[in-house]
Amino acid sequence: MSDPVHALRDFEPAKTFFVGIDSDGCVFDTMEIKHKECFAPQFIKHFGLQAVSKYARETWEFVNLYSKTRGINRFPALSNSLDLLAQRPEVGARGVAVPTTQALDEWLSRETKLSNETLKQEIGRGNRALERVLEWSQAVNAAIEEMVTGVAPFPMVRESLVRLTETADVMVVSQTPTAALEREWKEHNIDRYARLIAGQELGTKTEHLKYGAGGKYAPRHVLMIGDAPGDFKAAKANNALFYPILPGHEEASWQRWHDEAMGLFLNGQYAGEYEASLVLDFQACLPEQPPWKQPSVYS
Repeated sequence: MSDPVHALRDFEPAKTFFVGIDSDGCVFDTMEIKHKECFAPQFIKHFGLQAVSKYARETWEFVNLYSKTRGINRFPALSNSLDLLAQRPEVGARGVAVPTTQALDEWLSRETKLSNETLKQEIGRGNRALERVLEWSQAVNAAIEEMVTGVAPFPMVRESLVRLTETADVMVVSQTPTAALEREWKEHNIDRYARLIAGQELGTKTEHLKYGAGGKYAPRHVLMIGDAPGDFKAAKANNALFYPILPGHEEASWQRWHDEAMGLFLNGQYAGEYEASLVLDFQACLPEQPPWKQPSVYS
């Protein structure tokens, strides 16, 4: 079997700097529509959660949009959502049995390239317990292809890419399926600015940066732009700098990158207090605990 990350290992610098950029919620304002109109409805449908659809939707959106797990791969997101939903007293009170995640968690513990293809391979080896997960994931992809069109990049993304690619190699670093990434970047004619589009099939975001940029550029010449804590963790695991796109403040974040932060990065003045102040703001954006676990006037 060929090495699935050969494209990353073979990636050679053409410019002095490297910038990895997440896509959903970072370049495109697609997180809300994908999760609310595609992921959540299929989550409810395929896992028999119709009787608690309100709580299932709220749980899915918390895990994937409004918490520190925002932006994680769909399969651990599914596990987290099912587990969190099963803990909700409202669900137990309605007598709804939330599917267990044991088979999914066992697969997640030994597989890093989390995609439909590796899931199919696992099922092909006899793990029939994951068939419903694959059916759900395929239905999500079909819904996204049908629903998510015409969502342009955030303002100042295109202008930033034009300027950035003069001196930096740009790579898309995402946990979205590669086919969807390629379709969305091509639809808006910005695929020309990315030297490589790396989706979930090429491993985790940490692996994307490790194999794509690790040891290939000078210190402080590698930076990750992202809107989720996983982007920050991937950057720091590879000693890369990080620029946050703040959820809910994406336009202002891109304006600041274009007008100020990008120049500081390219001039070697980004690391240190400036980056640290942005990271503090970013870490304050998303909570760890869901709102239904907070004290209530009705409790």
